[in-house]
Amino acid sequence: MNLAILIPALNEEKTIGQVIESIPKSLNAKIIIVDDGSTDKTSKIAKSKGAIIVKHFKNKGLGKAFQNGLDKALEIKADILVTIDADGQFDTAEIPKLIKPVKEGKADLATGSRFLNKSPKNMPWIKKWGNRRLAGIISWATGQKIHDVSCGFRAYGSEAMLNLNVFGKFTYTQETILDLAYKGLNIVEVPVTVQYFKDRNSRIASSIPAYAYKSAKIIFKSIKNYRPLKFFGWSGIIIFLAGFALDIFVLKHFLEVGTFSPYKIIGFMGAFLNSVGIMIFFIGILADLIDKTRLTQEKILYFEKLRRYEEK
Repeated sequence: MNLAILIPALNEEKTIGQVIESIPKSLNAKIIIVDDGSTDKTSKIAKSKGAIIVKHFKNKGLGKAFQNGLDKALEIKADILVTIDADGQFDTAEIPKLIKPVKEGKADLATGSRFLNKSPKNMPWIKKWGNRRLAGIISWATGQKIHDVSCGFRAYGSEAMLNLNVFGKFTYTQETILDLAYKGLNIVEVPVTVQYFKDRNSRIASSIPAYAYKSAKIIFKSIKNYRPLKFFGWSGIIIFLAGFALDIFVLKHFLEVGTFSPYKIIGFMGAFLNSVGIMIFFIGILADLIDKTRLTQEKILYFEKLRRYEEK
């Protein structure tokens, strides 16, 4: 088994060496550090520990760091790719437990869950609340109950790596689950431990409103892209029914008094909403047809990745 461990890092000179050294030597893993525009000695320390360095000369975001790290993992023909944070929050001794379902063929993605058995200690309540709301939305979108959609401690099998196409720059954790779930790959959760340091603020979730907004954008785009008929169809139906309710109100008034006045404007609003709802519904049908083309293109991309992956 060719195991690669991807660690995105931004100014982590204080912890990167310890994290690399803590990875069990028995795994014989290749360490990939994606230095996302660090201005300290992160790359230098990681290189001295034998890591493969992918360097961004300016900060591009965690999502882009993951994409480039994934490309490097495919380039070195990794069978399994583990992602883990550079700050030492996760226990590297749990890597064997995390990769087990992937090795056994029971999962294409084994994602660490901080909430599967119990809530982690010292996690700010607002982060806990936000993570659970995001998990609820993505569970609804994918039709699969997932307790933790934001954990960066994961194991990807080769099929997951070859199928993944993510585009978000801000983060990748929610988008990867949506992408793989929509493509029918098997996702399992593995309980993991995590420790939160009181003197360290999360760069991704340092501003809860900004994190919620950016994560919502990724989820919104993913649902729109992967379930266009469901997204536009239901949006169109809801708007049409809102207009229909106004139509019924005006019609009831007309039958009672014999005139549309003084509610003519409500009648026009109802007709407008009916038209918009029908138009959005048909946009959904058109988008669904376009989506079939996208899926075909992604399949071609998958086979091209597979060809390059299998080349000796």
